[in-house]
Amino acid sequence: MGAINTPDRLTRSLAAIDAANGEDPNREQWEGAEHPKELLYARRMSAWLSRLDPQPSEARRLAARAQHVRRWQVPRASYSMDREGYLRWRKYLYRFHGEQAEAILQAEGYDEETIVAVKRMLGKQGVKRDPDVQVIEDAACLVFLQYYLEPFVAGKEQDQLVDILRKTWKKMSEQARDLALTLDFPPAIAAVLSIARAAGAEPESSV
Repeated sequence: MGAINTPDRLTRSLAAIDAANGEDPNREQWEGAEHPKELLYARRMSAWLSRLDPQPSEARRLAARAQHVRRWQVPRASYSMDREGYLRWRKYLYRFHGEQAEAILQAEGYDEETIVAVKRMLGKQGVKRDPDVQVIEDAACLVFLQYYLEPFVAGKEQDQLVDILRKTWKKMSEQARDLALTLDFPPAIAAVLSIARAAGAEPESSV
């Protein structure tokens, strides 16, 4: 049997993840103040998790907060700027975030079962199959749609945006999709998202 986790341990671990993300040299303006980019992202993840799951397990809370822990240490530009490079970057990040979270949780004395669960969620092992993995993926998609979609679309062709949003929509659960539809998008983005939703509802080609 694993060690019993405690509220104090959870509080310390979340604070340790926040401290790690607070070292991000990149800054984002939000509500009149400047924040470390990944610290702000982590808190947005936690907020969306609480809407998706009002009583999340400790492992879910830890995984949500650690979703991008120390991501700035592995910049996208460290891999080739093509699709192959992007996929290699993302694959490495899954392992990197899991290792960063593991070090923090081990320092706080978490049991192996919890650590393995957190790493599985951060590694996206079981989207659409594992409820724990799915809820973290849902939170990440909703954070993207609410806070990062509008700046993301700048300079991109509509076909490219539709493809990106179609893939995002297909990864989300029905609960997350319903919540996404409550977000207030500018008309131009809402139109592209509508096209992507329709495309995402179509079966994938077997060709």
